[in-house]
Amino acid sequence: MGLVSTHAKAKKLFYAVRDDIHYNIYSPFHLPEHYQARWILERGEGYCVQKAVLLSALACAADIPSRLGFADLKNYRMSAKLISERGTNQIAYHGYSALYLDGKWVKATPAFDLVMCQKLRLPPVEFDAQHDAMFASQDLDGSSFIEYTQDRGLFDDVPLQDILEARTELYGIERIELWKMTYGKKPRIQSSMS
Repeated sequence: MGLVSTHAKAKKLFYAVRDDIHYNIYSPFHLPEHYQARWILERGEGYCVQKAVLLSALACAADIPSRLGFADLKNYRMSAKLISERGTNQIAYHGYSALYLDGKWVKATPAFDLVMCQKLRLPPVEFDAQHDAMFASQDLDGSSFIEYTQDRGLFDDVPLQDILEARTELYGIERIELWKMTYGKKPRIQSSMS
């Protein structure tokens, strides 16, 4: 048996996190323990930042250098329910992983699992371990999907205080406090996306 190539390991990890850890926008988000890989793995679900944390941690464990990347975006396919809850289709600090492969950082967003993408007719993010794997600008019907609006850069750890401050500014303190009390108590809803 030969050694598994770094590319093969990176791809296997990406697809495991993308599809085996279900996307849940209603995952608890405001405490440092919500961003521990073990906590996310045990829950079997998380939102974009949590899934990126898990992918990056697993990559490091497999000897693939990794960091966390963040960007602001607009989601034109966000559900009306979620827009009503948030007051906007903008997302501050969407999280993704950056894996160091072949001498360069390759972006990979494992957020939306395949089942969710199929249900909502969204193009799943595919990862070849050579090119950036980010959300598409259009859905499978050719309608607007994701627009990246600001690059927040790469980080060695979750900048939780910066994330909470940016989201408080965007969504308002009342919404953030309500979410702190209720997120984690709702069942996973795959039709509400961020």
